Amino acid sequence: MRMRRTASTPPARRPRRAPAALWVALCALLLPLTACGPSSGGGASPKGAEDSSGASAGAFPATVATKFGEVTVEEKPTRVVALGWGDAEAALALGVQPVGASDWLAFGGDGVGPWAKGRYDKSPRMIGTLEPEFEKIAALRPDLILDTKSSGDRTRYETLSKIAPTIGVPRGGEQYKISWEKQTEMVSTALGLADKGKALIAETKEKFARSAAAHPEFKGKTITLGSRTGSAFGAYVHGTGRVDFVERLGFTNNPKVEARADASFSVTLSRENLDLLDADLTVMTPIGVEASKITDDPLYQAVPSVKDGRDVVFDDETLSSAFATDSVLSVVYALDKVVPLFAAPLK
Repeated sequence: MRMRRTASTPPARRPRRAPAALWVALCALLLPLTACGPSSGGGASPKGAEDSSGASAGAFPATVATKFGEVTVEEKPTRVVALGWGDAEAALALGVQPVGASDWLAFGGDGVGPWAKGRYDKSPRMIGTLEPEFEKIAALRPDLILDTKSSGDRTRYETLSKIAPTIGVPRGGEQYKISWEKQTEMVSTALGLADKGKALIAETKEKFARSAAAHPEFKGKTITLGSRTGSAFGAYVHGTGRVDFVERLGFTNNPKVEARADASFSVTLSRENLDLLDADLTVMTPIGVEASKITDDPLYQAVPSVKDGRDVVFDDETLSSAFATDSVLSVVYALDKVVPLFAAPLK
């Protein structure tokens, strides 16, 4: 029997299971989320001319365009709460340490991936993800809340805005459809660090360009970015971080998957339709199950790209999380560690 290619640490290691509550939350993300209407933000607490974060009073007021209208941060924020997926890592990349943050992928500790380890001097207070504890947030006395990569739910935004000026999703960024680039731009502007954000974006885009140049075999190839939970297979659509990552490398997201796209960031595939996973390269992520739940599935094995050995199945949580987090810090790690795994089956 042909050995299945998996993205892993040493072969003897079995994939670890994340806490069940996390996977319940992630699966809940597949459900349609509500839309929202216009609103706006307010001011922030005063601060001296400049501090170690590098922001100065001259950078304010700072205005950020969001789905809910323009949000103006009048003065330099000193107590930032980062709730959106990857928002804390975006702030940390800019030298700002949130006092509260959400741990979307159950990293534990400071709630960030290993690529961001050691960037906190003091651990933030952990806040819930899909259902943040508003009382806990208010108790932190924030003067700015970051929620750029979230559901785009109106009630969530309006409740947070009553606590502090809130940078919500950009227009069209509902259902977590925002790239690390747009996230970094919005966060840096709100923090008064727009120039630093532009430099960080340019540096990261250059790294993507170098990776794409090193792998011309990616250009024009179709790719399916799929997942398997305990109950179903799925595939991600254009506008999500995972797809943005591979498109920057030259790949084209599977057109058959795109044809089924709706407002959500992924589509569910029935077992009868697993052939839709077929592409020049098929990449699969187990969510709440072991990688063998994918690799040992006879219907998955029958997918043409899988039969030809043109697939990658993540069974290492760090690699999978780097690919999924899609922050300005995690994508650099993924470029180093994940891209070679994509290249191997296409040689």
